[in-house]
Amino acid sequence: MKILITDPIEQSCVDILTREGFQVDLKPGLPAEEIKKIIHEYAALIVRSGTKVTADIIEKATAMKVIGRAGAGVDNIDSVAASRKGIIVMNTPGGNTLSTAEHTFSMLMALARNIPNANASLVAGRWDRKKYMGTELFGKTLGIAGLGKIGREVAIRAQAFGMVTIGYDPVLGADVASKMNVELVTLDEIYRRSDFITVHTPLSDETRGLLNEQTIAKCKKGVRIINCARGGIVDEAALLKALDSGHVAGAALDVFVEEPPKDYTLAKHPKVVATPHLGASTEEAQEKVAIQIAEQIADALKDRGIVGAVNAAALQSGVPNEIKPFLLLAEKLGSLQAQVMKGQLKELSIDLTGELMHKHSELIKAGVLRGLFSKLLSQPVNYISAPVMAQTMGVRISEKKDVDSGDYANLLTIGYKTDVEQRSFAGTVFGGKHLKIVRLDKYYVEGNPNGTFLYYTNTDRPGMLAKVGALLAEANINIAGLSLGRSGVGERALTVVGVDNPIPEAVLQKVAALDGVFNAKVVTL
Repeated sequence: MKILITDPIEQSCVDILTREGFQVDLKPGLPAEEIKKIIHEYAALIVRSGTKVTADIIEKATAMKVIGRAGAGVDNIDSVAASRKGIIVMNTPGGNTLSTAEHTFSMLMALARNIPNANASLVAGRWDRKKYMGTELFGKTLGIAGLGKIGREVAIRAQAFGMVTIGYDPVLGADVASKMNVELVTLDEIYRRSDFITVHTPLSDETRGLLNEQTIAKCKKGVRIINCARGGIVDEAALLKALDSGHVAGAALDVFVEEPPKDYTLAKHPKVVATPHLGASTEEAQEKVAIQIAEQIADALKDRGIVGAVNAAALQSGVPNEIKPFLLLAEKLGSLQAQVMKGQLKELSIDLTGELMHKHSELIKAGVLRGLFSKLLSQPVNYISAPVMAQTMGVRISEKKDVDSGDYANLLTIGYKTDVEQRSFAGTVFGGKHLKIVRLDKYYVEGNPNGTFLYYTNTDRPGMLAKVGALLAEANINIAGLSLGRSGVGERALTVVGVDNPIPEAVLQKVAALDGVFNAKVVTL
C-alpha cells in the first residue's frame, strides 16, 4: 500500500512507515490540483496544517482508508466528506500539549515585561529603560477560559510564579478544579477579576468572539489578553479598539482569524506581542506527533486497531450495524446539549429504553459524551477517549435502563443539570436508519437532527411564526423544515426551524428581540 505525505514532516515518520512495508511518497507543498491527479493511488494521506484536504480531494481518493493529521486540530480536513466515503480521519492528541502551554506562558511573560519591544529598541541603538516598565506576575490573577489539557498545564506554570488561578470550563467538576488549585468561576467573574486572561477553548459558534466588545468592556481596565488557541475566539476588531483606548493594556497573539493575515495592523500594534502560530512548533512536539501518526496509520492499515479517530468513519470498525444509527443519534443529542446548555455542568443523565440500547449501553454513552465534548473541549474527541475525559474532568453520569419502551421500541433520553437549569432531550431511530428527535424538554416534536436550526420558545399566540419567518426572509435565509410543540393553548410553545443557510448573529439578535420570543439559539447538528 502507498502512503502520501504532503507537508514537511520528520524523517522518523517516513522511517517507521517504510519499516512497516509501505511505499511512502513525501511530497511537501504539492498543490491541490496535483494532489487530485494522484490521490487515487494512495491508501493513506498524512498532513500537517499546510494541506487543505477538501471534499474535492476526498472525492478523488478512491483507494483511501485513512487521513492522518500530525497534530491536534483537524480544521483543515473535511471530516464530513471523509465520513461519507468511509475514510477514517485521525489526529495525534496530546503530542503538542506541553509545547503549546509553554508557548502560552512565554507569551504571557513577554507581554508582562515588554520583552519584544525592549529588545527591538535596544537593537535599534536606544536605551529606553523607563519606557518599557513591566508588571510582576506574583499575586496577579490569571483567568483561564477552558481547562482542558493545555489550560491545566498553563495553570501549573502560573502557580509556580505565584499567580492566583481562576478558570471557567462548562464540564470540569469543581472537585477536580480544586485539586488543581484552580477556582472554578463563571465567565463574567473571569472578565471582572482577571489581570491576565488566556483562552484555551475550541473555535465554535459558542466561542467565536468570546472576547468581544461587550465582554472586554466587563474586564478590568488594564487587563492583558493571551490567545494561543484559535483565531476568532478573540474579536480582533474589538481588541484593537480596546488597545487603542487603553482599556486593554496589551495582548499576546499566536493565532489569527486569517493566517497569514492580509492586514497586519493588530500584529504591529505597539501593545501586542505576536508570533506566527508557533504554539506546537518545538522539535520535541513535532517529533512526537510524527512518530505517533506513523504508528497510528500503520496500525489502522494493518488492522491492528484504530487510535485517534475523530470522525464517524471510525464506526466502520468493530461496531455492529444494528447500533450505528443509535450511536450517531447519541452523538447528535450530546452535541445538541452542548450547544444549548447554560451554566456549569453538574450532572449528566442517560436513560436507555429497549433491548438494543441495553445491549450496547457503554457504546451509546461514549457517543453522547463524544458529541458533548466535541463542542466544549479544545482537543478532538473520539469514542475511546470520551469516557476517560468524563472521568478525568469529574463529570457525574447517572445511567438508567428502562424496560417499558412505551411508544418506541428503542428510545434514548439524555438530560443534564447545571447550576442554572435542568433539561432533557429524547430521540429514536425509525426503519433502522431514520434518526428523529421526539422530545425537547416537555415538548413533543418530530425533527430530523441534521443541519442548521433556529431553536426558540415563544408565547403561543397567532403571528409568532410569521414574524420570525419575515426576519429570515429579509436575510434571504430559506426555511427547510419546521417542528412545533406546545404545552397548552396560549402557554409556552417550542419552535425549531430548519434552514438552508447559516444564520448570522445579527439576525439571531433580531429574532431574540421579538416580543414573546425566548431563548433563541442557533444549533448545528
